Amino acid sequence: MLPWTVRRTRLPLLSLRCADCGSESATTGEGRFRVNANGKLLHVWLLVRCTSCDRTSKLAVHERAPVGSLDPAELDGYHANDPELVASRLLDPLLARRNRFALDWAGAWRLDAPAARLDEAWPVRVEVTFEDPVPVRPERLIARGLGLSRNEVRRRIKCDVPLRRSTSAGFTFVVMPED
Repeated sequence: MLPWTVRRTRLPLLSLRCADCGSESATTGEGRFRVNANGKLLHVWLLVRCTSCDRTSKLAVHERAPVGSLDPAELDGYHANDPELVASRLLDPLLARRNRFALDWAGAWRLDAPAARLDEAWPVRVEVTFEDPVPVRPERLIARGLGLSRNEVRRRIKCDVPLRRSTSAGFTFVVMPED
């Protein structure tokens, strides 16, 4: 069995419409939070900027949260702009839904795979694991990893997930010999 791993190389861009220039792309840059206290309530935002005009916008992480409801270590992470906390909040689907943005993973991941020798013993079984929830279509991932056309992938691959539907969960597939 060959092990393949999908790894995040950087944070994905956000598909988020800019209020100033109308661009659809934003980034977290180095990843910064803004924490604001209003009495005993906290507001926490993740700051993002437009890739076209550099306008800064805020994504609500916590709104009007009682100070005691936040874990002190998490609050310290917000104040210190902890990169792992930035990544975990950005990859949170609830935050994306609440702030109406999608993630653009183009160029933000790589496939680590040993060289496949398709002329050896048949069939070849491959196990794909994901370090981060990077949504990819198995058909495209397999074609990229094996250097096959997508038509050939559909013809020669037996997969435990649908080939044409995006997934970010691990899966296995079997490469069958050429007819």
